[in-house]
Amino acid sequence: MFATPIDTSTLGTTVGSTTGTAAKNNMDPEASQDRFLKLLVAQLNNQDPLNPMDNAQMTTQMAQINTVSGIQELNATLKGMATQFGSMQSLQGTSLIGRQALIEGNKLGFDGEVGKGAMRLAGDANQVFVDILGTNGQVIETLDFGALGSGQHAFNWDGKGVDPAQVGTFRVRASNAGQPVNTESYTRLSVSSVGFSNGAMALQLQDGRTVGYDQVKSFM
Repeated sequence: MFATPIDTSTLGTTVGSTTGTAAKNNMDPEASQDRFLKLLVAQLNNQDPLNPMDNAQMTTQMAQINTVSGIQELNATLKGMATQFGSMQSLQGTSLIGRQALIEGNKLGFDGEVGKGAMRLAGDANQVFVDILGTNGQVIETLDFGALGSGQHAFNWDGKGVDPAQVGTFRVRASNAGQPVNTESYTRLSVSSVGFSNGAMALQLQDGRTVGYDQVKSFM
């Protein structure tokens, strides 16, 4: 005789089918409900007539199976969403190859011919200069951009004939009516490949370093 309520913790195990069909997946909510109903019917058929299961026990067990099924359905939904998100990330990552990423920093992206950088001005400026600096901090050349509005601006420097090993960083100087304007400097490098590490997108840049997707301020 069954004297105790059904243990729903066992509903996640795989049992053989009496019809000879293959066992259902142990994470299938429908399979769990089917096993629960079979156990419940068996319990009702074999319960002690002098001490039958009361309505409270029945309600409790029905609530338990609904909770188990709900959790399994939620897990299945989350797994599906994770798979879909991973596919979307892969597609997005492929489209980034060849584009230019702006990384916070003042190192000039220089391939021996063209130096690339970017800046953001906190406000309008009637004078903007960019100093190209060597590895020892000396000024190699100063670029005069005149007046620029607030926001992000990219620039190129013609560095033909300059040894890349001697080129270091750049410095932005901006002012408006004699008052300094706050600036931010960005390293500008092309994305050569995209990969994933621990579920997070990682970008390999043209200078060989790898950065996380969250480190990129914007793409061009």
